[in-house]
Amino acid sequence: MEKIITNSMIENYRAYLWREEKARGTIEKYMKEIESFTKWLGQREVTKELVIQWKTLLLEAGYVPRTVNAMLSAVNGFFSFLEWEECRVKFLKIQRQMFRDESKDLGVGEYRRLVDTAYRTGKERLGLVIETICGTGIRVSELKYITLEAVKNRKAEIVLKGKIRVIMLPEQLRRKLLRYAKKRKIRSGSLFLTRNGRHLSRNQIWTEMKRLCAAAGVESSKVFPHNLRHLFARTFYEATGDIVKLADMLGHSSIDTTRIYLLATGVEHMHWLDRLKLVC
Repeated sequence: MEKIITNSMIENYRAYLWREEKARGTIEKYMKEIESFTKWLGQREVTKELVIQWKTLLLEAGYVPRTVNAMLSAVNGFFSFLEWEECRVKFLKIQRQMFRDESKDLGVGEYRRLVDTAYRTGKERLGLVIETICGTGIRVSELKYITLEAVKNRKAEIVLKGKIRVIMLPEQLRRKLLRYAKKRKIRSGSLFLTRNGRHLSRNQIWTEMKRLCAAAGVESSKVFPHNLRHLFARTFYEATGDIVKLADMLGHSSIDTTRIYLLATGVEHMHWLDRLKLVC
């Protein structure tokens, strides 16, 4: 049987992912990677040799190993769905990361400047979005669960990939959100919506945050929604030292994922080495 990818195969896989209750963002990412591979493949039959060739070309094109592995994961999953197991290829081996990138290391002072700048320039909703993500550690896609009912109840129930976790809302944040809801005449449901009543998209929040950078005096490379979640993780761990509780709050199924959030910068690592005073 020839292994030729068709549009109907891709759509059937999309439907399968929906039935498996994969997140919308995950499904779209998988579809993007599969379509990228299919476009490169053209009308050729799928073979393991061609998939290996594609993997090599991705590296030569400058994709970092982690990105290549993510693309391979999408394609390998598609092959498993089609029962083309012989076409699956191995992932690239990546050495465990020891330091976090200092150019993307958002500090507490920089975070506060972003928040202050948002409020000072009349961007109250953006300021609250930034404080909500950083004050609770939720993903940007989970903002939709910050409803008026959740704020009144002092906690939000986050549903993701069939799992439910409860996020407590800090009292100061809760008061701010209640004032915002009253001012905007929000009587129920999600607090962060567009004028058309839709949930704010990741791209919209990212774009609005980037616009704050110059006025706040913060490098744009450090400013993106997920970095707020990293800042929450580092700050919580420094205060408590409880990585298990942190993993639960972040919704991680593996503590190894949480450890990535807690990597030290190279500067911090050098400071620890200097304090050992083991060089005469």
